[in-house]
Amino acid sequence: MLKPVQLGNSGLRASQLCLGTMNFGTPGRGHQGDWTLGLDDARPIFQAAIEQGLFYFDCADIYGIGASEEVVGALLRELLPRDQFVLATKISMPMGPGANQGGLSRKHVIEGVDACLQRLGLDYIDHLVIHRHPHGIPGAVAPPIEESLEALHDVVKAGKVLYLGASSMFAWQFAELQLTAKLNGWTRFISMQNHYNLVYREEEREMIPYCASTGVAVMPWSPLARGILTGAYQGGFAGGSTNRSKGGDRRRTESLYHGEHVFPVADRVVTLADKYGHTPAQIALAWLLSKPDLHAPIVGVSKVEQLSQLVAATEISLDAEDIEFLEALYQPVENLLSIGTS
Repeated sequence: MLKPVQLGNSGLRASQLCLGTMNFGTPGRGHQGDWTLGLDDARPIFQAAIEQGLFYFDCADIYGIGASEEVVGALLRELLPRDQFVLATKISMPMGPGANQGGLSRKHVIEGVDACLQRLGLDYIDHLVIHRHPHGIPGAVAPPIEESLEALHDVVKAGKVLYLGASSMFAWQFAELQLTAKLNGWTRFISMQNHYNLVYREEEREMIPYCASTGVAVMPWSPLARGILTGAYQGGFAGGSTNRSKGGDRRRTESLYHGEHVFPVADRVVTLADKYGHTPAQIALAWLLSKPDLHAPIVGVSKVEQLSQLVAATEISLDAEDIEFLEALYQPVENLLSIGTS
């Protein structure tokens, strides 16, 4: 059974694991459409999550181009009273071809939040996350950060959002956002969703120490490296064994993971899994949870048994020498934000 954790120095509590909902929605709709589960297939996973103490769910407007929010909202309204779950959703990615259908302009922040609430069927969002820095959104203009921050503050003061979070950006950019919000008396961010796992550890340089020193919760996305650390790719990208790893999403995975260390590290995860009698996914997650400054990593599953295994991973304690064994082969790579987007 998962325990609740405090998100940074805020008053918000979340479950030890967060369920990512990218793969729930309308099959065939959106960039992840070839491995999407519809409402009826998603329901048992949500029920199992709730039974095991998971009450924190992460969504985004762009997932399924709105379809994920529709499914997630319907299931949460069906399964839990409003005060017993915490829901995060994200805005900023382009939702259509219109000039103002993406980004973090005042117009899109206000309209985007209203659209999220309509799809979710809720009166407020617990945790609104900006999907990237205001100047790091594909196809969008770069508004003054003051415009974005004040608009985000306004949706909080309007009661539509309770807490703010941010996602992948440079540490200096996040520090600038936080300081600007503080100087103007605007709502600051309580969390950072960033890219961090055994085969991509560049966030250890600046972002994680910055968040730890300022009381911001670090909530890694892709903790299992999009299946690389679960064994979905057997020895290389050509060895995909799941619908996701064999489908169009494989190109996204290849764009994120570079360096000769990637699959040798994944092999070491398998070695330790055999030693401990657990799955590779459990070992990779246990490594992440051994880090003191991380909170509620965002996990994605397509089966109830996968979820149960990850919940069980919260009870696994790795020996210091095994952590060193897992980390020893890592080779620094160029920060993905420097060459595109993380």
